[in-house]
Amino acid sequence: MEDERVNEPAGAPAGDPAADAAQDLFTALYDGEDAVVRLLRAGAQADGTDEEGRTPLYLAAVSGKAGVVRLLLAAGADPDRACGVDEGDLPLCGAAANGHTEAVRALLAAGARPDLREAFDFTALAWAAGQGHEHAVEALLEYGADPDLPGPGGEPPLVLAARRGSPSTVRALLGAGASAHAAALEEARQWLGRDVEQELRDGLLGAYGSGQETLTRRVEEDGGVTVVVDVLRDGVPGAGNERQTGHGAIATVLEQELGMRTPYAELAERALRDGRPDFDNWSEPATALSRRGDEETFRAAAAGCASDDPLRQAFAADVLAQLGFMYGAGPAAEGATAPADPADGPMSTPEGAPGSPDGSRTGKAQPAAAAGTDVWWGGGDDAEDVRRPFAARALPLLRELAREAQDAELIQSAVLGLGHQGDPAALPEILRHAGHPDPEVRYRVVLALAGLVPAGHADGIAALITLTRDADTRTRDWATMALAAVPDDTPDIREALAARTDDADPDTAAEAARGLAMRQDPRADEVLTRLLAEEDPDGFAYGTAMEAVGHIQDERLRRRLEGTVPRRR
Repeated sequence: MEDERVNEPAGAPAGDPAADAAQDLFTALYDGEDAVVRLLRAGAQADGTDEEGRTPLYLAAVSGKAGVVRLLLAAGADPDRACGVDEGDLPLCGAAANGHTEAVRALLAAGARPDLREAFDFTALAWAAGQGHEHAVEALLEYGADPDLPGPGGEPPLVLAARRGSPSTVRALLGAGASAHAAALEEARQWLGRDVEQELRDGLLGAYGSGQETLTRRVEEDGGVTVVVDVLRDGVPGAGNERQTGHGAIATVLEQELGMRTPYAELAERALRDGRPDFDNWSEPATALSRRGDEETFRAAAAGCASDDPLRQAFAADVLAQLGFMYGAGPAAEGATAPADPADGPMSTPEGAPGSPDGSRTGKAQPAAAAGTDVWWGGGDDAEDVRRPFAARALPLLRELAREAQDAELIQSAVLGLGHQGDPAALPEILRHAGHPDPEVRYRVVLALAGLVPAGHADGIAALITLTRDADTRTRDWATMALAAVPDDTPDIREALAARTDDADPDTAAEAARGLAMRQDPRADEVLTRLLAEEDPDGFAYGTAMEAVGHIQDERLRRRLEGTVPRRR
């Protein structure tokens, strides 16, 4: 299933235009859709084969050329036709194995059967799950693929995804009802105790010879690291294998699915093995512990705050950040959600925060990707709807960490934890880091400040104004949003918002326009007109601009803006 050019099929009659077109079609696959259209019109058969028995559809699917796939399907290519020397390769499996989600969707939409098997009992879902292609997995499941249908060796997709070490793929399968929890947990736990790089290297050297030179790369993706090991031939990669390293996060998710209570110390060690608070191997254990909300977990986290290891302290701070939070009058944090206030409009979701997604924007109740629950950012008018049973004891610990911390990652965890507590009394400890040289620290500071700065708090407002000018786009965006939301209306606030209306980031410009519209500042008019006309109607900037229009009291202006027709549809 490799993306490679092919030779023209032999034996075509000379001078036959249709035969010539058929020969040329295989080369045209790599020359663009216009070339394919010309050849199909000239008589090329969409279901022809090359000298190795492969069809144009299969090669286009393997190569991820979704546009060509659609053209061939429209010209009559059979989406389920197996091809290759032994007729054992399916287009859907080829696209899924390589993570070509658009091609997968095109084939499924044309009627490809999602559970059809190719050679060696592979299904498209087995390929996608085993390779950690989350979005291809989601597409297959959406079209009815069986999340429990075994692949090669009788292993269900959930086990294959756990072996791969892809937390997002495991979550997608669980969301579709995959049931092989115990077997997948056993697989994830086995890999927790292994050196992934060494395992891959040993496997390759066993296959290609022990004397071969190897090269290892580490790629950050999917909430963690993918280890890639290649065998070099004359200094050039000739064969290789790869595996993700999210087995700690996967084990934690599956343990929760099975109702298992893993000790604090074991979950902490999983997080600390990578030492990266922005990885799933950290956020999943932290979120799992936070959801317990019991005295045992509080005492363990409090002890962690007293550690001499800044990373261990940071993990403890992440646990304390939302320990036992309850929303409204409903049940405890396990499964509970905070009601979104439509009047607040869409807000960003912070990247890298414990148990948070990676930048999607979903409304005031921010869904936690890792935990499957909702988290509530900052204090604000709705702070009384959040029950924080350990706040009285957690807040002093977090404030002390924020005051004393020197390590950047510990500062991030401490200030973000203070923001979660929703208590303006913690503002001095948060604001002391607003000018930190590390952009990640400043970003966490502004996340903590969002919804927390009360009316008339001069230092908090001044910090937000400064952060609206930050070099980091995420920080400017959140600072602008937070500044727009403060109750005050001063010339300094208006000027800071106006300065962001031409920001290169349209989301930031939209937040600035919303702040101006809330204050009935006429400078919002031009910005909103531009955003509503030029931004993607499905994007965040457009949605924020539309929400901003609702704040405008001038009825004539509001109606004109509401009638603005977007150019991008």
